Amino acid sequence: MDGLLLEPTLYTVKGMVILDNDGHRILAKYYDPSVFPTSKEQKGFEKNLFNKTHRANAEIIMLDGLTCVYKSNVDLFFYVMGSSHENELILMSVLQCLYDSISQILRKNVEKRTLLENLEIVMLAMDEICDGGIILEADPTSVVQGVALRTDDIPLGEQTVAQVLQSAKEQIKSAILK
Repeated sequence: MDGLLLEPTLYTVKGMVILDNDGHRILAKYYDPSVFPTSKEQKGFEKNLFNKTHRANAEIIMLDGLTCVYKSNVDLFFYVMGSSHENELILMSVLQCLYDSISQILRKNVEKRTLLENLEIVMLAMDEICDGGIILEADPTSVVQGVALRTDDIPLGEQTVAQVLQSAKEQIKSAILK
Protein backbone atom coordinates (compact mmCIF):
# COMPACT_ATOMS: atom_id res chain seq x y z
CA MET A 1 0.00 0.00 0.00
CA ASP A 2 2.86 2.42 0.81
CA GLY A 3 4.29 1.88 -2.68
CA LEU A 4 1.07 3.16 -4.23
CA LEU A 5 1.21 6.36 -2.19
CA LEU A 6 4.75 7.15 -3.33
CA GLU A 7 4.11 6.81 -7.05
CA PRO A 8 4.22 10.09 -8.98
CA THR A 9 0.91 11.71 -9.84
CA LEU A 10 -0.13 14.57 -12.07
CA TYR A 11 -0.56 16.68 -8.93
CA THR A 12 3.11 17.46 -8.49
CA VAL A 13 3.01 21.03 -7.16
CA LYS A 14 1.56 21.77 -3.73
CA GLY A 15 2.06 25.52 -3.98
CA MET A 16 3.90 28.50 -5.44
CA VAL A 17 4.79 31.54 -3.34
CA ILE A 18 6.49 34.88 -3.91
CA LEU A 19 7.68 36.69 -0.78
CA ASP A 20 9.38 40.05 -0.34
CA ASN A 21 12.66 40.80 1.49
CA ASP A 22 10.88 40.86 4.86
CA GLY A 23 9.13 37.53 4.32
CA HIS A 24 5.73 39.07 3.62
CA ARG A 25 3.51 37.41 1.05
CA ILE A 26 3.21 39.11 -2.31
CA LEU A 27 1.52 36.25 -4.11
CA ALA A 28 0.74 32.69 -3.09
CA LYS A 29 -1.17 29.80 -4.64
CA TYR A 30 -1.72 26.59 -2.70
CA TYR A 31 -3.15 23.70 -4.66
CA ASP A 32 -3.65 21.06 -1.94
CA PRO A 33 -6.16 22.13 0.71
CA SER A 34 -5.13 19.25 2.97
CA VAL A 35 -1.59 20.64 3.37
CA PHE A 36 -2.39 24.14 4.67
CA PRO A 37 -6.18 24.54 4.78
CA THR A 38 -6.29 27.99 6.40
CA SER A 39 -4.63 31.29 5.60
CA LYS A 40 -3.17 31.38 9.12
CA GLU A 41 -1.42 28.04 8.57
CA GLN A 42 -0.17 29.17 5.15
CA LYS A 43 1.30 32.37 6.56
CA GLY A 44 2.90 30.47 9.44
CA PHE A 45 4.52 28.09 6.95
CA GLU A 46 5.68 31.01 4.78
CA LYS A 47 7.25 32.74 7.80
CA ASN A 48 9.06 29.54 8.78
CA LEU A 49 10.13 28.94 5.16
CA PHE A 50 11.48 32.47 4.80
CA ASN A 51 13.37 32.26 8.12
CA LYS A 52 15.06 29.04 6.99
CA THR A 53 15.93 30.21 3.48
CA HIS A 54 16.56 33.96 3.38
CA ARG A 55 20.20 33.61 4.43
CA ALA A 56 20.86 30.18 2.97
CA ASN A 57 22.76 29.70 -0.24
CA ALA A 58 21.04 26.47 -1.30
CA GLU A 59 18.22 25.84 -3.75
CA ILE A 60 16.24 23.17 -1.94
CA ILE A 61 14.94 22.50 1.55
CA MET A 62 12.71 19.90 3.20
CA LEU A 63 10.25 21.63 5.52
CA ASP A 64 7.04 20.41 7.18
CA GLY A 65 6.97 17.32 4.97
CA LEU A 66 7.33 19.32 1.76
CA THR A 67 10.15 19.61 -0.73
CA CYS A 68 10.67 23.33 -1.35
CA VAL A 69 12.84 24.74 -4.11
CA TYR A 70 13.59 28.44 -4.10
CA LYS A 71 15.37 31.28 -5.79
CA SER A 72 15.95 34.87 -4.75
CA ASN A 73 16.48 38.00 -6.78
CA VAL A 74 16.99 41.58 -5.53
CA ASP A 75 14.11 41.89 -3.02
CA LEU A 76 11.99 38.86 -3.98
CA PHE A 77 11.98 35.17 -3.03
CA PHE A 78 10.34 32.62 -5.32
CA TYR A 79 9.26 29.22 -3.93
CA VAL A 80 7.72 26.08 -5.43
CA MET A 81 6.60 23.33 -3.07
CA GLY A 82 5.88 19.67 -3.72
CA SER A 83 5.35 16.57 -1.63
CA SER A 84 8.31 15.01 0.16
CA HIS A 85 8.66 12.27 -2.47
CA GLU A 86 8.37 14.61 -5.45
CA ASN A 87 11.13 14.82 -8.04
CA GLU A 88 13.22 17.91 -7.26
CA LEU A 89 14.15 18.39 -10.93
CA ILE A 90 10.49 18.75 -11.89
CA LEU A 91 9.96 21.28 -9.11
CA MET A 92 13.11 23.15 -10.21
CA SER A 93 11.82 23.30 -13.80
CA VAL A 94 8.55 24.84 -12.54
CA LEU A 95 10.50 27.34 -10.42
CA GLN A 96 12.78 28.25 -13.34
CA CYS A 97 9.77 28.65 -15.63
CA LEU A 98 8.04 30.88 -13.06
CA TYR A 99 11.12 33.04 -12.59
CA ASP A 100 12.00 33.29 -16.30
CA SER A 101 8.38 34.07 -17.24
CA ILE A 102 8.19 36.86 -14.67
CA SER A 103 11.59 38.13 -15.81
CA GLN A 104 10.35 38.34 -19.41
CA ILE A 105 7.04 39.93 -18.38
CA LEU A 106 8.85 42.55 -16.27
CA ARG A 107 11.51 43.06 -18.95
CA LYS A 108 14.31 41.72 -16.71
CA ASN A 109 13.42 44.23 -13.96
CA VAL A 110 12.47 41.60 -11.36
CA GLU A 111 11.88 43.60 -8.20
CA LYS A 112 8.99 44.11 -5.79
CA ARG A 113 7.70 47.44 -7.10
CA THR A 114 7.64 46.33 -10.73
CA LEU A 115 6.06 43.00 -9.83
CA LEU A 116 3.29 44.72 -7.87
CA GLU A 117 2.60 47.05 -10.82
CA ASN A 118 2.13 43.99 -13.06
CA LEU A 119 0.56 41.67 -10.49
CA GLU A 120 -2.43 40.66 -12.63
CA ILE A 121 -0.15 39.45 -15.45
CA VAL A 122 2.08 37.60 -12.97
CA MET A 123 -1.03 35.90 -11.55
CA LEU A 124 -2.04 34.83 -15.04
CA ALA A 125 1.47 33.49 -15.63
CA MET A 126 1.21 31.37 -12.49
CA ASP A 127 -2.11 30.03 -13.77
CA GLU A 128 -0.57 29.25 -17.16
CA ILE A 129 2.24 27.27 -15.49
CA CYS A 130 0.17 25.26 -13.04
CA ASP A 131 -3.54 24.57 -12.57
CA GLY A 132 -4.75 22.80 -9.46
CA GLY A 133 -1.30 21.35 -8.83
CA ILE A 134 -0.92 19.96 -12.34
CA ILE A 135 1.97 21.38 -14.34
CA LEU A 136 0.64 22.71 -17.64
CA GLU A 137 3.65 24.53 -19.03
CA ALA A 138 7.39 24.61 -18.36
CA ASP A 139 8.47 26.83 -21.24
CA PRO A 140 8.65 30.50 -20.18
CA THR A 141 8.24 31.76 -23.76
CA SER A 142 4.95 29.88 -24.11
CA VAL A 143 3.77 31.23 -20.75
CA VAL A 144 4.59 34.81 -21.73
CA GLN A 145 2.82 34.37 -25.07
CA GLY A 146 -0.18 32.94 -23.22
CA VAL A 147 -0.52 36.00 -20.99
CA ALA A 148 0.37 38.59 -23.61
CA LEU A 149 -2.18 41.36 -23.92
CA ARG A 150 -2.02 41.42 -27.71
CA THR A 151 -5.43 40.57 -29.18
CA ASP A 152 -4.67 41.14 -32.88
CA ASP A 153 -5.25 38.13 -35.14
CA ILE A 154 -6.01 35.69 -32.30
CA PRO A 155 -9.31 33.78 -32.55
CA LEU A 156 -11.58 34.32 -29.54
CA GLY A 157 -11.32 30.64 -28.53
CA GLU A 158 -7.53 30.88 -28.22
CA GLN A 159 -7.40 34.14 -26.27
CA THR A 160 -6.58 34.17 -22.58
CA VAL A 161 -8.96 35.79 -20.11
CA ALA A 162 -6.66 38.83 -19.90
CA GLN A 163 -6.73 39.25 -23.66
CA VAL A 164 -10.53 39.04 -23.79
CA LEU A 165 -10.86 41.58 -20.95
CA GLN A 166 -8.36 43.93 -22.60
CA SER A 167 -10.22 43.66 -25.90
CA ALA A 168 -13.54 44.39 -24.14
CA LYS A 169 -12.02 47.42 -22.38
CA GLU A 170 -10.75 48.80 -25.69
CA GLN A 171 -14.14 48.29 -27.39
CA ILE A 172 -16.00 49.99 -24.53
CA LYS A 173 -13.50 52.85 -24.52
CA SER A 174 -13.85 53.40 -28.26
CA ALA A 175 -17.66 53.23 -28.03
CA ILE A 176 -17.71 55.85 -25.28
CA LEU A 177 -15.27 58.18 -27.04
CA LYS A 178 -17.23 58.20 -30.32
